[in-house]
Amino acid sequence: MKVLIVGNYVNNRQESMQRLAELLREGLEEEGHEVQLVRPPVLLGRLRPDEIGLGKWLGYVDRFLVYPALLRVQVQWADVVHVCDQANSVYLPHLRGKPHVITCNDVLAIRAALGEIPESPTRWTGRVYQSWILRNLRRAQFVACISSQTQKEVQRLIGLGSDVPTVVPLALNYPYKPMMLPAALPYLRARGIDHARPFLIHVGGNQWYKNRPGVVRIFAELVKRPHFKSHRLLLVGKPWTGELRQLVHILGVHGGVLEMVDVGNEELHALYSTAEALLFPSLEEGLGWPILEAQACGCPVITTNRPPMTDVSGGAAILVDPSVPEEAAQAIANMWPARASMKQAGLANAALYTRQRMIADYLRTYTTVCAQQLRGCES
Repeated sequence: MKVLIVGNYVNNRQESMQRLAELLREGLEEEGHEVQLVRPPVLLGRLRPDEIGLGKWLGYVDRFLVYPALLRVQVQWADVVHVCDQANSVYLPHLRGKPHVITCNDVLAIRAALGEIPESPTRWTGRVYQSWILRNLRRAQFVACISSQTQKEVQRLIGLGSDVPTVVPLALNYPYKPMMLPAALPYLRARGIDHARPFLIHVGGNQWYKNRPGVVRIFAELVKRPHFKSHRLLLVGKPWTGELRQLVHILGVHGGVLEMVDVGNEELHALYSTAEALLFPSLEEGLGWPILEAQACGCPVITTNRPPMTDVSGGAAILVDPSVPEEAAQAIANMWPARASMKQAGLANAALYTRQRMIADYLRTYTTVCAQQLRGCES
């Protein structure tokens, strides 16, 4: 089968979406299929490779004015087209009637534009853009959601039946497994981390739903307890915002919270494998890749007591309410002795999220949309 994968614009720096596209390409090629991974070209965006201001608008020209004509040529080669991100539903009218699948990772931006998420106000331009995305998503031939929670929201927003869209959970995007301490130590030393002092880790950016301020507040409550007094918190991901830096100082934990940016896969592998736990109290997620990454490394997980985090963690996590940091910290302290059993349960849960399983699920969707197209041509 010839599969055209439509990935994301590179200047948007959506690392998780780029990894998903590569994961699909590698998995499909491994199964013997012909694959082309295409993305909107960076043309005007070269002038200002930013995600804000003029750079954002130049990127819009590349993505929405220049690329559709090129895409109409690219799709001619394919038997089926896979669009990796719901935000690219705007390309669906340019697929020339080709059988297609679109992966929906989450609908948080759409919900925010509809006024459903007060924490994420949207300007009028953003509301127009998200309305455009939703309108085209409703016309998709096949929507594959990465979690049951995303499926539920898509059904509500699009008005589809109970059997569509379907759920195709993401696979782990890197071969994470427990790393032995001697192998991890060079990575820790390179970052100036003393492995003898215990630490928690959070992985994520500054998006509102990642709840970095909540992570710091929970940690500040946790270190008030004698057992956690010497613990540190490593915030892995984007550079801190000014507001986050100020909060760390206000709460008096600036000596124990470390900023870690530009962390590579093997560094992250080492951090997961030596951390006492992943602290991941997100307010919302599409799936929550770090939960699975941590579990695959034998790292216990502390996460939010709501879907999709509860589903993805597979019952192998300490569950907390992130809206009440003091109660969350107490719940962590109460459940701390159970971490050893959670390690084993987490390893078993993460082992379910294989690339082979994900690719098999997607191949079934490709067969479905191609059969639908064939029946449509015959009728």
